[in-house]
Amino acid sequence: MKVILLGTAAGGGFPQWNCACTTCTSGSPPRTQDSVAFSADGRTWHLLNASPDIRAQILATPALRAGPGPRETPLRTVLLTDAELDHTLGLLMLREAAALTIHAPAAALHALTDHFPARPIISQYHDWTWLPSTETTVDGLRITSLPVSDKQPKYARSSTHPGPWVVAYRIHDPTTGGTLVYAPCLRTWPPGFDAFANGANVVLLDGTFYRGSEFTTATDNADLTAQQSMGHLPITTTLPTLTNRPGTTRWAYTHLNNTNPAVDPAGPEHAAVVGAGAELPPDGTEFTL
Repeated sequence: MKVILLGTAAGGGFPQWNCACTTCTSGSPPRTQDSVAFSADGRTWHLLNASPDIRAQILATPALRAGPGPRETPLRTVLLTDAELDHTLGLLMLREAAALTIHAPAAALHALTDHFPARPIISQYHDWTWLPSTETTVDGLRITSLPVSDKQPKYARSSTHPGPWVVAYRIHDPTTGGTLVYAPCLRTWPPGFDAFANGANVVLLDGTFYRGSEFTTATDNADLTAQQSMGHLPITTTLPTLTNRPGTTRWAYTHLNNTNPAVDPAGPEHAAVVGAGAELPPDGTEFTL
């Protein structure tokens, strides 16, 4: 299985266009908004989330570009972890695709229909397939999901649809034995997550914030805390749990917010993550599992 990290930043990307915080003005390497491409054979490809930067990400990734026919594209499937705008706006950019299958939590599919009408808009272009996240097989790859959070996107806070609203995905290649776990949004370390990640070659973990208070400090807004308000466990909470874990799993943080000091490769926070045995891969990183 081939895996390409198309984007590794949280919503707004890095640097964020309307932010002059310390990290955004540090000159650190830019990151586009979080999305991942994976493939069983290197010919047909599937997405984990569809960020607003998806057009630029596709054009920057030769394996995803159109062809060989004038309207052919190698993209077949999109797996959404949730209904947040930074994970779904890319669907509108993909609206010209004649055929795509979208998997998402049932609550997210509801939000994309009744609160942010992405599905009705796209249906005016093509008749895609929309399916709730369940155990499935795509090009021989076995895909399972795990509910991890009930955090609703802002535009759907009035929704009474039962959760879960957020899931993680496990993608297993039975031919090679390779396994990827993708969990960019964790409000807690949920029950069952250890077993879900057990034996994976690579786990892409929520790295939105380094500290729980950093967003409050950067924005001067005491109401915005990493875990409770924003729905993300900070790295300082999860990193100690990764140290000295048995096995050969590579733990990598993705979905880094623009306020996260670990985006600076020369900073002490970046060094602390790497020193603990985890990774902070940049956009374009590839894995073969």
